[in-house]
Amino acid sequence: MPGKDARTRPLDVSVAAPAYNEAANIAAVVAEWRDYLERSPAIGEWEIVVCDDGSTDATGEILAALRAECPRLAVVTFDRNRGAGAAIAAAIARTRLDWVVLLDSDGQFPIANLDRFVERVRAGDGIAFSGARIRKADGLRYRLGSAASGAVSNALHRTRYRDFNSIFKLVHGPLFRSLPLESSGMNCSTEITARVAEFGHTWVEVPIEHRERAGGARGWRFWRGARDRALFVGYLGYRNWLLRRGVLRAPEEAR
Repeated sequence: MPGKDARTRPLDVSVAAPAYNEAANIAAVVAEWRDYLERSPAIGEWEIVVCDDGSTDATGEILAALRAECPRLAVVTFDRNRGAGAAIAAAIARTRLDWVVLLDSDGQFPIANLDRFVERVRAGDGIAFSGARIRKADGLRYRLGSAASGAVSNALHRTRYRDFNSIFKLVHGPLFRSLPLESSGMNCSTEITARVAEFGHTWVEVPIEHRERAGGARGWRFWRGARDRALFVGYLGYRNWLLRRGVLRAPEEAR
């Protein structure tokens, strides 16, 4: 059990997020993150890392202006669009603090959800926490697609997670930065769930709120995304099977 000091000590937290053509949302979302991190008594040192995934709108200019007034904001910039998975991996790699919270830049995941994680972290309940959306604020076909891929992923990995695909995750920094992420698209959150399991860790799910996009539009097409997710879920399941049989070596976690 953690000592008394561990139960009261503030968490040092890095926010990592991808952004692609989020000019309609990014200023308000970063302001929300900054306000929470500055005001929350549960947060000690903090930073925000956003990867601009080759945006063609004003996202880059807005982030540059925000960076000028907030030194704790770091911006990683791609010269072309490489996909959400590559942007997420780059943002995570740039973080440096003890805990990393993964968010999206569309405003659907309130950072205040972290309040529900703090006591679990302080109690030593785990080193990988995932937000299980109480009510998904997406359209019907996106909800059905997520439910289907989550059910298949659970079956292939022999798990019973309520929200296998949730992007809202709080993970111990060294573990998060160790993950060998391969996804180039919107499947990165599913891959992260699977990769942490490959390291032998069990996710602790915490109920969270989910809301509609603050503005703008999704950066991927539904049917193409559904096809790619089906292929990727199958790939991850096959990897898991090869690991269980000893055909692949289990990855090594950084300490």
